[in-house]
Amino acid sequence: MKVDISGTTIDLKIIILPIIYIVIGVVIFRIIKKIIQKAINNKRNLKITQKQRVQTLSILIINIIKYLIVIFVSLAILSLYGINVKSILAGLGIGTAIIGLAFQDLAKDLIAGFSIITEGEYEIGDTIEIDGFMGEVVFIGLRTTRIRNIKGATKIVANHYMDNIINYSLNNSLAIVDVSIAYECESKKIEEAFQKLFDKCNGKLEFATKDLELWGVNELGDSGVIYRIAVETKPMKQFVTERFLRKEIKKVFDEAGIKIPYTQIEVHNGK
Repeated sequence: MKVDISGTTIDLKIIILPIIYIVIGVVIFRIIKKIIQKAINNKRNLKITQKQRVQTLSILIINIIKYLIVIFVSLAILSLYGINVKSILAGLGIGTAIIGLAFQDLAKDLIAGFSIITEGEYEIGDTIEIDGFMGEVVFIGLRTTRIRNIKGATKIVANHYMDNIINYSLNNSLAIVDVSIAYECESKKIEEAFQKLFDKCNGKLEFATKDLELWGVNELGDSGVIYRIAVETKPMKQFVTERFLRKEIKKVFDEAGIKIPYTQIEVHNGK
């Protein structure tokens, strides 16, 4: 439809249709955004780390949809004004290829980051190891991952290098304590002491997921018989459990009069 104003012919189509395209784009974006947010709000039984991952994904998806809608609406409007959209798309393709070559490492990081977040290879709070550096994951971004070790040092790793990691938090750990006992101590007395230890600790170990087990004689050492006990614990809680068990073993063995052998040096004064 055309209108003649003061001798000038104006095509209303090129005025009204762009506005319609923009309105349609805004409406579509808001509908999709609302659907995504509603889907996230319905997931109420997720852990904190899982919620963080879902929220990160939702923000990423919403931004991608927004940019796609802006591009499509812009191209549709440009075509109304007789601009060759195909040549623009071809130019964008060449430009994208050049940018991709220049920033290929960045692209690798973004793709790897998206994969890490979606597949849940590790999450914030997990203990992982990469290239000999072991620590807790404190941040996961689309470009980098930050790991902090027990001493407080933080390692920042580009996501496309996070392809050869060990995750210690996926499964339960195992606390193992070896106890050296003097050869002269009776086996029955030793077993009774271990049973007393188990009765005292089972059900009371903070991080244990099962009861203590006596695996038996693990080694015949130079100065004593080495018994091994073990217990399954929550991920990465084996060290604190082992320290607690050693303290309790010392108490029980002292009460039972069981000697734990130790290295002694005899000094002879020659005459």
